Amino acid sequence: MMALPGGRHLDSVPLQEQRLHFMQVDSVQRWMEDLKLMTECECMCVLQAKPISLEEDTQGDLILAGGPGPGDPLQLLLKRGWVISTELRRIGQKLAQDRWARVHSMSVRLTCHARSMVSEYSTISRTASQEMGQAEKLLMEKCSELSAVTERCLQVENEHVLKSMKACVSETLSLLGEHFGQLLELALTREVQALVRKIDTSDNIYITESTTGNLFGLTQEGAPLCRIIAKVDGILCLADILTDESHSEATRAEAAAVVAQVTSPHLSFTQHLTSFLENMEEIVTALIKLCQEASSGEVFLLASAALANITFFDKMACEMLLQLNAIRVLLEACGDKQRVDTPYTRDQIVTILANMSVLEQCGSDIIQENGVQLIMGMLSEKPRSGTPAEVAACERVQQKAAVTLARLCRDPDVAQEAVRLSCMSRLIELCRSPSERNSSDAVLVACLAALRRLAGVCPEGLQDSDFQQLVQPRLVDSFLLCSNMEESFV
Repeated sequence: MMALPGGRHLDSVPLQEQRLHFMQVDSVQRWMEDLKLMTECECMCVLQAKPISLEEDTQGDLILAGGPGPGDPLQLLLKRGWVISTELRRIGQKLAQDRWARVHSMSVRLTCHARSMVSEYSTISRTASQEMGQAEKLLMEKCSELSAVTERCLQVENEHVLKSMKACVSETLSLLGEHFGQLLELALTREVQALVRKIDTSDNIYITESTTGNLFGLTQEGAPLCRIIAKVDGILCLADILTDESHSEATRAEAAAVVAQVTSPHLSFTQHLTSFLENMEEIVTALIKLCQEASSGEVFLLASAALANITFFDKMACEMLLQLNAIRVLLEACGDKQRVDTPYTRDQIVTILANMSVLEQCGSDIIQENGVQLIMGMLSEKPRSGTPAEVAACERVQQKAAVTLARLCRDPDVAQEAVRLSCMSRLIELCRSPSERNSSDAVLVACLAALRRLAGVCPEGLQDSDFQQLVQPRLVDSFLLCSNMEESFV
C-alpha cells in the first residue's frame, strides 16, 4: 500500500487479500442489497412531487423507504447518507439544465429522505446531544426552504426572474449540503467512538475480534471514515491489540489493516494522528514482529502494508525499523514463499526498503543481508496472470526497486556490489525494451536515474552507445528517446 509517486496503497492489494474475516460482497450481491432501499417512499413524496412524467431519467430516481435494519445506526447512516448525497448531486445537475419540474420533485423527495434519516437515527441512537439537535434543525429548515423556493420557481415564466432565483436555489442547495455533511459527521463520529469504546472495554476476545473487523469495514467506505477513526483515537485501541499477544494472529492482522488504511499517504489529514506518533514505536515493533511470525501471506501482507505506510508518515519510523533489524526480517521473508508469494507483497517490501534507503547507514545492512541481489531480482518482476491489477503491481515493484537502487548507490560499496551483479545490464534492458517494463514511463524514469547513478561509479561498464544515449544527454532527452523505442512487428 503505499507508494512512491504514482504508486497506490492498500487499495492496490486485491480485496480478497485485504480481509481475513470479512465476507466478500461482490457487485451483484451489493446491488441486490441496495435494491431494498430503492422502493416507493412516503405518499407525501408522490403527491407533492407529481412524479408522473415522460422524462427518460425518472426511472433512475433513488427513493428510500425501509432502513438497512433495526439496531444498526452505522449502516443506517452510511446507506441514508449515500442516498442523500446522490440526490444532492442530481439536483445540482438538473438545476444546471434548468429543469425546474425535476428540481422541485427531487427537492421534495430529498426532504423525505432527510426527515427519515433524522427520525430513524433518533429512534435507535442514544440520547441526542445539543449539537446534534441543532444540526438536525438546520438541515430540516434548509430542506423546507429548498422545497418552497423550487415550488415558487415553477410558477415563474420570466427568464430574467428565473435566472436570479436560480442563484438563490444554488446557494440554498450548497448550504443544505454543508448542514447535511456536518450532521452526518457528528453522527458517524459518535458511532465510531462507541465502536472504539467497545473494543477498549471488552474482555471478550470474540467481541474484540468482530468489532475490529467492523472497524476495518468502515475504512473501506473511504477517507472520511478513516479520518474519523483517527480523530476519535482509534489508533490507540489498535495499538493495544497489536501489542497484546493474547489476541489471535488474525485479530492483530486486521488491526494492522486498519492502521494501514488510516495512515495511507493518499489521505490528506494528519492533524488527528498525534496519538499515533506518541505510540509509533510500540506499533512499529508489533508490526515487524507480526511480519516475522506471520503464518500466511495474507497476514504478512497486511502487516507490511501498515509498515510501508508508516514509513511515509514519519522518517523516525525508518530509523526505528533500522534499529529493529527490519531489513533482515523483510529480506529473509522474500525467500519464504509461504509469506511472500505475490507482487502485491513484494510491493510492500520494496516500498519499505525505498523509504529506508534515504538513511546513510542502510547500505551496509543491505549488503550484509544480500539485499542488492534481491533488489535486482525485483527489477525482473513479471505478472503471472496478466490481470491489470497484477501488471500494475509489477510495475510498481520495478519502479521502486530502481529508486531503491539509485538511493543506495550513494554508498560506493553498494554501487560496486550492484555493478558486480550486472545491475547495469538489467537497467539498460529495462530502458531500451518497452516490453520489459510494460511500456511504463514511471519505470523508465526510475531506471534512467539508477543507471546514471551507477555510471558515475563505474563508467567503464557501459558501451559507448549506452553512455551517449542513456547517460550523457539530459534526462528528459533520454526519456523521450527510450519511450519511442517501440518494437517493430514489420
